[in-house]
Formats: sequence, C-alpha cells, structure tokens
Amino acid sequence: MTTAQSRHLVCPHCSATNRIPANRINQNPVCGKCQHALLIGKPVILNAQSAPKIIQKNEVLTIVDFWASWCQPCHMMAPQFEQAAAQLPHIVFAKLQTDQFEQTAAPYGIRSLPTMVAFKGGKEIARQSGALPSNQIVQWVQSLS
Repeated sequence: MTTAQSRHLVCPHCSATNRIPANRINQNPVCGKCQHALLIGKPVILNAQSAPKIIQKNEVLTIVDFWASWCQPCHMMAPQFEQAAAQLPHIVFAKLQTDQFEQTAAPYGIRSLPTMVAFKGGKEIARQSGALPSNQIVQWVQSLS
C-alpha cells in the first residue's frame, strides 16, 4: 500500500503499475513505462491477465462491468457504461466478459448480469446489478467517491 500522498494506478495499455501523487490524479497522468494516458475516459477491456492486476493493484476507484455475450441487457447497457466512463474520466471503468473468462470472473461471485462492481485497493466496496442508463451509473459511481 502506498502512502496517503500517492496512489497506485495500473496502465490500461502496458499493465505497468505507476505511483501517482494523489494531488496529480486529476491532471491526466501518463505511464512511466509506455508514456500513454493512465486514465482514458473509456472502459478498459479486461482479460485473464489484466483483470487481477487492474482490480487488485489500482488504488483509485475502479468500476468493473461483468457481462456476457449472450446477455441482451448487457448489450443494451454497454453504450451507457461508455457514456458514464466519458463523463467520469478520473475513474477507472473496465469490462470483463464472464462467458469468455469464466475462471477470472468466478472469484467475484457474479449471480446476475450485467453487474457492476466497485473496487478500491483490491477490495469490493459496492455492487449494482441490472442494466442502468448512463445518468444512473454516474450517480451511483459519484455516491461511492
């Protein structure tokens, strides 16, 4: 765990863990390894390798949308989730396809889809099941920070 003055943030491009001063999180930080933006304002697509790292190592609020390819409400919510990510660019939004990465999703005990789970420092702090419009996703996320 880092000090109160800095936060760990995993790069969505190269998966390097960066230590960012807390007062610079809102100043568009870039990765020290690949020089890409750390906060991209759109959902990061997770896989078996990136999901554990993004979820466990990020010390900033991270919202993961657990979804499946066969789930119609998941497809309906996808553009709403993207809109919410664009409105809250200093929050990490990510998506994990549960039917493609069953073993990766299993530890999170997802019982219905879509389900959004909020993590901070590797710990689940809230969850919301069911498809929501972007304004309700934004309200929910803002209530957590």
